[in-house]
Amino acid sequence: MLARLAETCRSFLTWQVLVMVVAAFLFEYVDSTLGMGYGTTLTPVLLLVGYEPLRIVPAVLLSELLTGLTSGVLHHGAGNVNFRKGSRDRQVALLLAGCSIVGTLIAVAVSLRLPKWALTGYIGLLVFGIGVTILATRNRTYGFSWKKITGLGLLAAFNKGMSGGGYGPVVCGGQMLSGMEAKNAIGITSMAEGLTCVVGVILYLATTGIDGRVALPLVIGAMLSVPLSVHSVKAFSDKWLRVAIGVLTLVLGATTLVRLFL
Repeated sequence: MLARLAETCRSFLTWQVLVMVVAAFLFEYVDSTLGMGYGTTLTPVLLLVGYEPLRIVPAVLLSELLTGLTSGVLHHGAGNVNFRKGSRDRQVALLLAGCSIVGTLIAVAVSLRLPKWALTGYIGLLVFGIGVTILATRNRTYGFSWKKITGLGLLAAFNKGMSGGGYGPVVCGGQMLSGMEAKNAIGITSMAEGLTCVVGVILYLATTGIDGRVALPLVIGAMLSVPLSVHSVKAFSDKWLRVAIGVLTLVLGATTLVRLFL
């Protein structure tokens, strides 16, 4: 029996699996620390390793669901965000998650009428513009606005529904431009993205299923990074996080635009 177990472990621990664990750890660390970048950066890596998109997307959604909710809870425990009953942070997270349903439905209707290059270009320009705005106004204080929060929630879900990306940069960056502090925005984004993935995971489980050979390494690597991310956010100053989020948002937007012409 031990020999069979050892053989199973050897067959599972291939170089592809190790790449997935390490990549998931690194990209989720960035995502849980700066509120964006996991799905956007991990998916191309998995494609290069040789996995098909229909195996990647459900696995990424499952890992985002688990890490998003875990990260949100740990951010709350560390004091980076407040999800207590009646708190503004909790209301914002629930609003953003709720907007995802409406935004996704709108996105599906629109995406059927637009070419892929137009969708990619739109998201690239939007994310790049948010990054530039965050950096240009990094010393400016914004008043909180529920209208802005609702709008960015719909916009972010619209992006994700059309292309599978552009959620984190818009939600996290947009919150800061709507009056939220950087640490709160990061914790809220993690929780909202986790809640947003629930519907997608349920649909895949009910239809095509989720490949455990892809999902398990991603979940392991991503979950291991979450505690480190939470402590990093607590240690960094809000000003530093704001600049880092602005730079990463700008880079992700620019990368999306560059891919459009390759």
